[in-house]
Amino acid sequence: MRILFFGRGVISTQYAWAFEKAGHTVEFYVRKGRKETFGSHIELEMWDARRGKRLIQESWNVKLHEEINPNYDLIIVSVNTEQLPKAAQLLSTVAGNTPVLIFNNIWQDLKSSISPLSMNNVVFGFPGAGGCIADNRLRGGFLKMLFLEKPRAGTEQLNNKVKDLFESAHFKISWIKDMQNWLWNHFAMNAAMETEVLRRGSFPALLNHRDSFANVGKNMREIAPVLKARGAKIDMISLLLTKIPAPLLSTLFNKVILAKGSIPRLIIEYNNSKPNFAVLEVVREAKKLGIPLPRLITAVENIEQH
Repeated sequence: MRILFFGRGVISTQYAWAFEKAGHTVEFYVRKGRKETFGSHIELEMWDARRGKRLIQESWNVKLHEEINPNYDLIIVSVNTEQLPKAAQLLSTVAGNTPVLIFNNIWQDLKSSISPLSMNNVVFGFPGAGGCIADNRLRGGFLKMLFLEKPRAGTEQLNNKVKDLFESAHFKISWIKDMQNWLWNHFAMNAAMETEVLRRGSFPALLNHRDSFANVGKNMREIAPVLKARGAKIDMISLLLTKIPAPLLSTLFNKVILAKGSIPRLIIEYNNSKPNFAVLEVVREAKKLGIPLPRLITAVENIEQH
């Protein structure tokens, strides 16, 4: 397949590398001026969990474009959540009928989040990867598992195309029946974690304090009424965060889910992103609904004062 990635970010770069190794042609769309800034290669230092735990270290040549032509088999969009509306707007004018995988965290309803793109030409998914890019060096990792919505009426062929692509590169798909609900819960979980990151000062600091995940659970309990008020069902991960006693939750994360040396933990350690967008979006929604979020608001106010 010939695949265009929208942006040369952490997620796009890691999956593009995996697809190229599986025999596909991968290219990137970047904003004007970025082609020269980024250059023709990127240094990779990333963990690949598809067959055990393997460290990839190489200088990888990439093909960048500052314009989009409608001659690809698939366009994959994985951008910062706040950039998604502009990305969708641009694709609606230049991508023609090229199918699109939205590989993103989303807090809005799915249809409006990608307007004016057609829902019939879009599949939603979520990556199992992360990290950071600094000084043209990517440090990160990706898991074998990723998340993809089950076909909606009219998207069966597109879902199969996306499924075949990931399976050709030895990824395993976890199929999500209600992608809207899953993304709402996941976004809320991100906000709960980012609230604690704002308190601690960084993602590595979050991991190195034994009470962090107990506090993430408290944050999630505060957010749960917001999810319910917008019609979401609390899923298993959210229930885990809200129902398990704080000491047990800390042990579960520190010793099992994010055990030292694990790729999920390394992905968080590498993360250098600004951790306030998800928190601000949830706070904005809560204010509209009249739901108090004292823990989240205190974290936002603390960062604003500094």
